[in-house]
Amino acid sequence: MLFDPYLFAPPGSLLPTILAGVFGLLIGSFLNVVIHRLPKMMQRESDNYVAHESGKPLPHTDRYNLMVPRSCCPHCGHQITALENIPVISYLVLRGKCRGCKAPISARYPIVELLTGTLSAFLVWRFGSGVAGLATLLFAYLLIAMTFIDADTQLLPDDLTLPLLWCGLLINLNGVFVPLNEAVIGAAAGYLVLWAVYWLFKLATGKEGMGYGDFKLLGALGAWLGWKMLPSIILLSSLVGAVVGISLIAFARHGRNNPIPFGPYLAAAGVIALLYGKPLAEAYLGFPV
Repeated sequence: MLFDPYLFAPPGSLLPTILAGVFGLLIGSFLNVVIHRLPKMMQRESDNYVAHESGKPLPHTDRYNLMVPRSCCPHCGHQITALENIPVISYLVLRGKCRGCKAPISARYPIVELLTGTLSAFLVWRFGSGVAGLATLLFAYLLIAMTFIDADTQLLPDDLTLPLLWCGLLINLNGVFVPLNEAVIGAAAGYLVLWAVYWLFKLATGKEGMGYGDFKLLGALGAWLGWKMLPSIILLSSLVGAVVGISLIAFARHGRNNPIPFGPYLAAAGVIALLYGKPLAEAYLGFPV
């Protein structure tokens, strides 16, 4: 039999959902590498560029990318073996400690893996394992990586935001989620809305209220979900951001002058809009979308 019926299974199919969950755990392990290394790769590239332009020796000449060198403990240098890199299971077996020096391993690693696996399973259960379902996985994986990078560094790398934007436009060439014209308008409007907010805030206060990566991320969400979803995304991200920000100031002694990254809230709002955005959009537009 040449055609596998589970390759493009409809929503609600059990086996593709389970396989997507397992696959998501593996991807989550890789996303941990992306989250940790991509900002370092950007910094190393910047350092080398500045040194080159200044005629100084390059500070970073060793290979450092998503594949090389092998992952190791930052405390003792113990290289992580394949058995120590099984998503979630290895963390539990090692009891959250390095096998070499017993230093604690951040709980973020299994959290990212579980989040990615759970979301993968839910998306395939909701959208099936066809083009739409597989596209939502790519959508989620890029947003997860951006969420944690922005939380750590307050950066949204072009290496992630721009591929997300272009993939959204390409996916919607055949109207997988929205017609192409709505996707193009969504990409442009998403970028310009936050760009305008940025400059209005800067002109009024003399300060920068957000980064250019936020413009690109909202533009990318508009490319995937169309311009009609943008008000829902902005409202949801603002509400979540306000609640989290007030909570951090009230309970975590987070200074009011300390910047809070907006990317994670945009990403969360994007996922909510993907899943439940249509009824939200119909509610405020007043007509079917």
